[in-house]
Amino acid sequence: MIRRDFLKTASGALAALGLPSAALMLNEQAHAASAKQAGLVFGPAQPFDYASLKGQARALAGKPYQSHGGLPPALEGLTWDQYQAISYRKDHALWTGQDDKFLAQFFHMGLYFKKPVTMHEVADGKAREIKYNASMFDYGKSGLGKAKLPDTLGFAGFRLNRKEDPNRDFAAFLGASYFRAVGKEGQYGQSARGLAIGTGGDKPEEFPDFVAYYLQKPSADDETLVLYGLLDSPSVAGAYRFAITVGEPLVMEIDCALYPRTTIERMGIAPCTSMYQAGENDRRMGYDWRPEIHDTDGLAMHTGSGEWIWRPLTNPPQLRFNAFADNNPKGFGLLQRDRNFDHYQDDGVFYEKRPCLWVEPKGSWGEGSVQLVEIPTVDETFDNIVAFWNPKEKPQAGQERLFGYKLYWGSAPPSVPERAHCVNTWCGLGGVVGQKRTKWSQRFAVDFVGGNLAALEAASAKVDPDLQVRGGTLETVSCRPLREVDGYRVMFDVVPEKEDSSQIDLRLYLKDKTGALSETWLYQFSPPPKAERKLY
Repeated sequence: MIRRDFLKTASGALAALGLPSAALMLNEQAHAASAKQAGLVFGPAQPFDYASLKGQARALAGKPYQSHGGLPPALEGLTWDQYQAISYRKDHALWTGQDDKFLAQFFHMGLYFKKPVTMHEVADGKAREIKYNASMFDYGKSGLGKAKLPDTLGFAGFRLNRKEDPNRDFAAFLGASYFRAVGKEGQYGQSARGLAIGTGGDKPEEFPDFVAYYLQKPSADDETLVLYGLLDSPSVAGAYRFAITVGEPLVMEIDCALYPRTTIERMGIAPCTSMYQAGENDRRMGYDWRPEIHDTDGLAMHTGSGEWIWRPLTNPPQLRFNAFADNNPKGFGLLQRDRNFDHYQDDGVFYEKRPCLWVEPKGSWGEGSVQLVEIPTVDETFDNIVAFWNPKEKPQAGQERLFGYKLYWGSAPPSVPERAHCVNTWCGLGGVVGQKRTKWSQRFAVDFVGGNLAALEAASAKVDPDLQVRGGTLETVSCRPLREVDGYRVMFDVVPEKEDSSQIDLRLYLKDKTGALSETWLYQFSPPPKAERKLY
């Protein structure tokens, strides 16, 4: 009997006797050696898989919600700079073995991150809690060097790296149920969330927390990293599975099981969270020297019927809520279509490199709506844009609701319209240059590229705008080729029907005698009140 067959047979015999197999004992020894090398301390091993995590979430939902702790006195009142001075020691990273491709490093509690999150490593079908210890961190100039922090403190979150690049993350999970990732450009931008509850409603929003993470140890040849999260909030508990494949775009395949404690009036699945302060179409808060400041510039939707919709983002004077009804959507996401450095001029945070985030449902999601919430902001430090899927059927207490989807993070979404798409939306004062204005109007210039527009322009084909307005009247409508972008530009003025700031709705797409040539452009415009309508 050769050695390989002997070990295989011996492993089966030991398992039949209820004893650990040779392979399992070797794995235990290897795990202990790796942990010792990294300076990590683990709790006892417990059986673990996704099914058991769902059972844990279901049991949690059957009990009254309990808050998940807070900060010890030593961590209260840390400033931003003090918190930033705390760094994780790379020699304590999870998976520092010679054959490992990935590293996991942990975030300290403090500042905005006041609820402890327990971390676990999963290997060979068992989970071990990773114990917090102050020696895992370098406290630098935080002022915490001599502070006595409890060994039961826990962590705030974690970040993931490739072993060959331990300084640049490809994903991070930190704060409530927030997480984010990067494509090949390596620039963080917008965030995703595990779940949104009550976003944009008339009651305070609820922010569910990932209270525990389970990081599955990858094998030496794995290109996909798997992890799990346990979610909890006053309204719901849930179990999540993430399969993360690094690349361009970075892909996260997510499955979640949700167990409501109560009826949830507005539940947001696959929430995307972003920032829009000022851009080419909205200069309300454009006081900065930089021409544009935003993580994303529009909401894209691919409806169940096959229509593509583009809704440019704004920074409205009041909270603005939109719901786009759909049945079995093909996808949606917040995109940064404008990727020209000259449009931003920011050589510090590089807005033109911020990743798009595209949500692709798995299976049938049924009836519901993609909902968009735009909140006023005065600067770029506040995430004021949220988009998510809201199922028509409200989740009820005691139910199990299952959702699966993929998230794509990168410079462009994996799905793009076959027809032309919008690349610019410019706004300004309307009227005719050189002629005295007798009434106030808003000028729009909307640029479309792609599809077969360039071929139509070369053939001098007739392209027309299908333009609709509600709440105003249209003037000086034109549609002409724009060779600089190999596309077409539609220009028009909108004259408000009322003297207040009542919303005006606009809908536009390009067509010829064969039908639609572009995606559908939607816009909501709130004109200034009469006293502020300067005619110049």
